[in-house]
Amino acid sequence: MLVSAKEMLNAARDGKYAVGQFNINNLEWTKAILLTAQENKSPVILGVSEGAGKYMGGYKTIVGMVNGLLEELNITVPVALHLDHGSYEGCFKAMEAGFSSIMFDGSHYPIAENIAKTTELVKITGEKGLSLEAEVGSIGGEEDGVVGTGEVADPAECKSIADLGVTMLAAGIGNIHGKYPANWTGLNFEVLAKIKEATGDMPLVLHGGTGIPESMIKEGISLGVAKINVNTECQLSFAEATRKYIEAGKDLQSKGFDPRKLLAPGFEAIKATVKEKMELFGSVNRA
Repeated sequence: MLVSAKEMLNAARDGKYAVGQFNINNLEWTKAILLTAQENKSPVILGVSEGAGKYMGGYKTIVGMVNGLLEELNITVPVALHLDHGSYEGCFKAMEAGFSSIMFDGSHYPIAENIAKTTELVKITGEKGLSLEAEVGSIGGEEDGVVGTGEVADPAECKSIADLGVTMLAAGIGNIHGKYPANWTGLNFEVLAKIKEATGDMPLVLHGGTGIPESMIKEGISLGVAKINVNTECQLSFAEATRKYIEAGKDLQSKGFDPRKLLAPGFEAIKATVKEKMELFGSVNRA
């Protein structure tokens, strides 16, 4: 059964580890992530962007697929199905479909409008028993057409949003979606420490987890990061494994063209990537 992310993130905050959000794009990705979570006894958050939601046939299709896999694969670890970077309208559609966790990305609005819309969503998600993530300061890079320049969040604005009663807060600290450029200056831990001081026990979220050095990940966790998002790294490992399979000509051998064989190397690559991240984040054996 899908659960809110609140309990798992509060436990991560108190235990000084982080729960991974791994974005899903199809059945193979979802199955790989769920099996890895079960094998490693780790709580997990399945992230779905609005673009991926459309690609997979809609939110109701995704909820049906995930619930079916939870039952058929006998998944017993805590699993949250989370809308990633949701628009105001998208949040309502995902809630109606049966998502257990929602992110409202109001970072591109003036802070007053972000507060107003988040306030309404705090009330609704609270009534439904769902977890809610808010964002202050944009995350750099592009995700599904949403472009952020990577503004560093204002700790005072973070406190204003956190005080509304959201479950978790994503705050820009120099992190970006996608691969980090060679001239990236790293995460701004001075700002993160100020955000932590301003927001107290609020579990913080680090977007753009791909390519951040291990030392920075651990320092972020020590400063209140309890949820780390990973998507690009799974895409890269899936693409590399699939490319090797095709370049080796295995798709031309016997029934190597069968989708179940063609996608198997990528499936295993995602499992390996997710396990590596769960170990780094410290969530193994926490379920």
